[in-house]
Amino acid sequence: MFKRFLLPLLAGLALAAPACAKPPVWVVRDADSQIILFGSVHLLPPGLDWRPEALDAALKSADDLWFEMPLGATESREAAQLWYAKGVLPEGEKLSDKLSPRGRKRLAEAAERAHLDMQAVDRMRPWLAEVMLSIALLSGEGANGSDGVERTIDALAPKSAERRAFETSDQQLLYFAEAPESEQIASLENSLKDDQKPGGFGKLVSAWMAADLKALSRLGLEPMRKRTPVLYSRLVTERNARWADQIAERLAGSGETVMVVGAAHLIGKDGVPAMLRRRGIAVQGP
Repeated sequence: MFKRFLLPLLAGLALAAPACAKPPVWVVRDADSQIILFGSVHLLPPGLDWRPEALDAALKSADDLWFEMPLGATESREAAQLWYAKGVLPEGEKLSDKLSPRGRKRLAEAAERAHLDMQAVDRMRPWLAEVMLSIALLSGEGANGSDGVERTIDALAPKSAERRAFETSDQQLLYFAEAPESEQIASLENSLKDDQKPGGFGKLVSAWMAADLKALSRLGLEPMRKRTPVLYSRLVTERNARWADQIAERLAGSGETVMVVGAAHLIGKDGVPAMLRRRGIAVQGP
């Protein structure tokens, strides 16, 4: 999950992207294997025609299909218990007390728009509040995981394709939960501030559909890299390096593979394709 791809509202999304545009695809191959890399926006509204032909073709013959984490993993009882254990503040602490005066006001306003109980939000650690507000705000605008990239691709891939994951759900949760609290607070404050600007998510999805990598970086990566560099390193750079290791290992085998991760992980100098190219691995794509 990449939080900057979730929080802004969906104003104007249905008209934002050119009708014939499609998101980019990267191809990694050697003599006996091919890996398709595709960047996801985890939540989308229904009816968006986003699937490029190269992705559909690769899915038909895929031997294995990779996601960031196993689909459905966050829905288990064990996962819910870990979210509670890592996401709730100690007794007597309030999230609003940790924020600036403007941050407190924006938090209350965002909770009201998202139809979340402010008392419950006030018990959350900053990272969990940001995630929950992001999902609730987008859900209220019609976006959902069922219409998102991962669920759609999973349904299209042959049942025979082995489902694999780069991370477990617990690992992904801990990347957020164990980040320094100061970085969590800064990220939440910035997201609450950005939420005041309408149409942000529509612009991001439009850039995704048009394969405009510069705009994707400007909208989805640069704010985090500049404002919360420790969180950026933890959630983006370090994970991308681990995934590049796993991709190189998979390339040493054989067969047809499709890998789907958040779009932010595939762009820029810290993106997975750039890391693979610096290793001398040929990557076709933008």
